[in-house]
Amino acid sequence: MKTLVIVIHPDLENSVINKRWIEELNKYPEKYTIHDLHALYPDEQIDVAHEQELVAAHDKIIFQFPFYWFNCPPFLKRWLDLVLTHGWAYGKGSGYKLAGKKVALSIAAGINEEDYRSGGRYKYTLKQLTAPFEITFDYIKADYKPLFAFYGAEHDATEARIEESTKDYISFLGEM
Repeated sequence: MKTLVIVIHPDLENSVINKRWIEELNKYPEKYTIHDLHALYPDEQIDVAHEQELVAAHDKIIFQFPFYWFNCPPFLKRWLDLVLTHGWAYGKGSGYKLAGKKVALSIAAGINEEDYRSGGRYKYTLKQLTAPFEITFDYIKADYKPLFAFYGAEHDATEARIEESTKDYISFLGEM
């Protein structure tokens, strides 16, 4: 079954990392369904039923986005609030529609990896900062997997590093 890659990037055209990852994923249409939320919903009016059907039809789901202000883009939070509803994704009688589905994050972080340490400049690891996602997906009984990250997009996004991360991303998805 194909992997659903939900892309949440407010300016994908000017992206470096996320745009390159999508270019690579598009080479394998038999493996990946690319779902660009901003392209589909420029007014951010989400078709909840469509999103639920799409998510339900895939066994592996990746949320791919840039990490800024130590969080996800607000449109992803809106998507989570609207799509993962009580009675569908969780709660009595819901059937937990995402139960057992493999879910992971794929993040492009502007800050260097060494700054994301408990003793580092920003005091927390990226894993710690994304813990609410892990808890959310555990709560709806999905199978949350460790995140994939590109660090240093603002400081060290050389073509060689981007290409290496692209290969690593494809490997990460294959191992999910």
